[in-house]
Amino acid sequence: MLSWGLQEAVKHRRKDPAGLRQGQVLVNGKAVTSELRLTSAYVVQDDILMGTLSVRENLLFSANLRLKRKLHSSAEKQSRVNDIIKDLGLTDCADTKIGTEFLRGVSGGERKRCSIGMELITSPSLLFLDEPTTGLDSHTANSIIGLLHKLSRRGKTVIFSIHQPRYSIFKQFDHLTLMHKGEVVYAGAAGYAMEYFTNLGYQIEAFNNPADFFMDITNGEVISTTESFTEVEGKNSHSAKYRQSHLYQNVMEELNRLNQGLSEEVKGEGDAAQYATSFLYQMRVVCGRTVLNILRNPQTSYAQLVLNIFFAVLVGLIYYQMPLNLPEAIQNRSGAFFFLIINMVFGNLSAVELFINERAIFIHENSSGYYRTSVYFLSKIFADLIPNRMIPILVFSAIAYYMMGLKPAFEAFLCFALTMSMVSLAGVGLAFLVSASVSTFAMANILIALPFVFMMVFGGYLVNLNAMLSWLSWLKWISIFRYGLNAAFINEMKGQLFYGNNTIIPGEVFLKGMDLDYSVWGFWQNQVALLGIVIVCLSLSYVQLLRINRWK
Repeated sequence: MLSWGLQEAVKHRRKDPAGLRQGQVLVNGKAVTSELRLTSAYVVQDDILMGTLSVRENLLFSANLRLKRKLHSSAEKQSRVNDIIKDLGLTDCADTKIGTEFLRGVSGGERKRCSIGMELITSPSLLFLDEPTTGLDSHTANSIIGLLHKLSRRGKTVIFSIHQPRYSIFKQFDHLTLMHKGEVVYAGAAGYAMEYFTNLGYQIEAFNNPADFFMDITNGEVISTTESFTEVEGKNSHSAKYRQSHLYQNVMEELNRLNQGLSEEVKGEGDAAQYATSFLYQMRVVCGRTVLNILRNPQTSYAQLVLNIFFAVLVGLIYYQMPLNLPEAIQNRSGAFFFLIINMVFGNLSAVELFINERAIFIHENSSGYYRTSVYFLSKIFADLIPNRMIPILVFSAIAYYMMGLKPAFEAFLCFALTMSMVSLAGVGLAFLVSASVSTFAMANILIALPFVFMMVFGGYLVNLNAMLSWLSWLKWISIFRYGLNAAFINEMKGQLFYGNNTIIPGEVFLKGMDLDYSVWGFWQNQVALLGIVIVCLSLSYVQLLRINRWK
């Protein structure tokens, strides 16, 4: 059955149910629970697809996560994807990327058909669509509705909302629901709608589109010739007249019969729906897509590595082979370390885009039962954060460390690389937290810049921490800069000899002057503190992902 109208079932499935003032939503005589997502599908208005993947890869991603491995082999999944590609007329563009702002992809109609195909993977008996023709030209819109009409003739119930369809689209509807200001104006067979409004005294002009004619009626732009109808009282005379019609009476009689046959047990919400695939399998599939997305996005992967190499060479040239002679040795090293820590922290500002860019994809796929929230979060850590952030940092450290002529011991280099990595991870963790908490770049940039600036001020380099106000001194304990600078100074100064005025001065003298604990634990406590910041920020990021509003 092909039905036109924004149904309450759609609202219950993805829309905020707070607008439902009374009544129940039932499917096959049972209360709607989260199990509905296993037997139904929902195609959102805006096509939410991974742009760096091809049509076939997107469909296979859906098949891998939404079809049970015990019931469907890899070959069967491939076969189902091929069948859907053929049925939807996507054969010519099956291996074409969907497209991004940097990558040319498929057309709007092909994107819409791919979105529908993503939901048809599970062979749902109930298909919801939110304005499937929005943004499409008339020919493409007609072909999309024609496709939905064919699906309805295969035993599937198709329910969607639509605005001002052309006549070739309208004539394919089986059931029609018209609403105006939240009230039902008509609900019944689409073929009977014209007769219904004609009986109310409305006359359609020749060559006028019935759908446009109905909208003119609900908006009050067409006057009824029946005097009794114009005298109906109430804020919406059309809905009042519908409640007096035999259509409404038939619906109420059917509902009464249904209510009499319902048992009390159907009123419960039931247990949460189970995922079709295991946690580990979801991790493998989602991580695979994340890596593929990174490799096909040069501006976020290769560019990060190139920029780190460039900046490492630049810093190495500025502080090339720093001498051990005083006072240049201390001054240059202090400036270099502060410069490096700033780069490690502020270089991760781009991480705030991570969850914001994919917010719509995550909400849609998570709500549709593709994967667990924890799977998505961990995939970003293992397949994005570690390779995309850590590898460039290690390359950066190797170049900058030896060009600047720091302590030659390999163990010292490893400690330096660890410190830069932990500082970078702490910055990324805070960026992740902000990215998971807000939905706009403007707000994210403000929220990430403020704590970074405060951490820099209270890092101990720009302000003497012992001289600051007591009620502000606690901020030093959450400063990424403080822990990074302390670790870098201890690693470089401890065991190092400096020369000045024919005097050999151990590096420990300067560490004492800075009131730094240069014992083994004195160095590692900074790493532990940075690790604590990382864990806290990432944990709060995960909590924020769980709290994201899923209602659309």
